[in-house]
Amino acid sequence: MISSVLYRIAADLVLVTHWSFVLFVVIGLILIVIGGFRRWAWVRNPWFRLFHLLAIGVVVVQSWFGMICPLTDLEMTLRSLAGETVYRGSFIAHWLESLLYYQAPPWVFAVFYTAFGLLVVASWFFVRPRPFRRSVQTADGDTGA
Repeated sequence: MISSVLYRIAADLVLVTHWSFVLFVVIGLILIVIGGFRRWAWVRNPWFRLFHLLAIGVVVVQSWFGMICPLTDLEMTLRSLAGETVYRGSFIAHWLESLLYYQAPPWVFAVFYTAFGLLVVASWFFVRPRPFRRSVQTADGDTGA
């Protein structure tokens, strides 16, 4: 009984993490575009931009290879161990179907993810990130950063 509650809590934490990842990717691009027009300095942070690009890159590659996200697999495993019902397919497909009653074959999602990824790549050219800074070490060991 206690273990099923712990599995359910762990599954919910994975779900929150997954939604946070999705929101980071989607809202991140929206904020980059808006921030480019409004000249927000933080949207040009190279580390933010690199992590954002890598995040959508992982999604695109997974969709090309027909892979289910590891977070989806982990959540479903934990829900199964908790004795809950699980869904099949990808996280986004499940929630779009649940929230919007939208159904599509997997290739549609791969095309969508790829198009979104290309928009993220395009944002690197239209809202250029600042260059990465190299710290310079002085003779006394201070990095000067």
